[in-house]
Amino acid sequence: MTSEAANWAYAEDFLAEDRVVLAARDAADELGCVPVLPAAGRTLQVLARAMGARSVVEIGTGTGVSSVYLLRGMDPAGVLTTIDREAEHHKAARRTLTAAGFAPERARMITGRALEVLPRLTDGGYDMVLIDARKVEYPMYLDHALRLLRVGGMVVIDNALWHGRVADPAQRDEETTAVRVTLKAVRENESLTPVLLTAGDGLLVALKDAAIG
Repeated sequence: MTSEAANWAYAEDFLAEDRVVLAARDAADELGCVPVLPAAGRTLQVLARAMGARSVVEIGTGTGVSSVYLLRGMDPAGVLTTIDREAEHHKAARRTLTAAGFAPERARMITGRALEVLPRLTDGGYDMVLIDARKVEYPMYLDHALRLLRVGGMVVIDNALWHGRVADPAQRDEETTAVRVTLKAVRENESLTPVLLTAGDGLLVALKDAAIG
């Protein structure tokens, strides 16, 4: 193992996950969805805590791994709006959040295609938007996220390195290209202050500094 790989593995294992999150990971394996990795999850929790997030949109619920991390960081009165196209994912996520001790009203679960749900959400009404669903739709998710965020809000994009493919110019498949396009759009948007982190499979974090559009 290279020193770079060893450092990454050490960071991922730095804090042990509890039984609730581990059970949600097992459920994700059974349902065929891929949750955020441990360091990325903890980063979400720290970011939500640091900004005192009260209203968060999550695009891609899965079995609730990232939902737990977000809610653990959010204000105790905060509400997570989480979107997934699969009803089975939401059933599993609801079990996860119940096991984690969160009241049902802390999470508003909307089942449907994100690109059909997002237009119905309130402009400028959210502190944070997490993008973690279909990679080919990332550029469109970003457009919606920037509309939904208040000034001072934060967009977070998971899988920003996409298994090492984004950094390799020889990789030109549709998903990798869509992630690259999204990262470029963030980097070139003068209304955003971004940073690309290597936690998990890569997290792009950007603050919305001013009104856009």
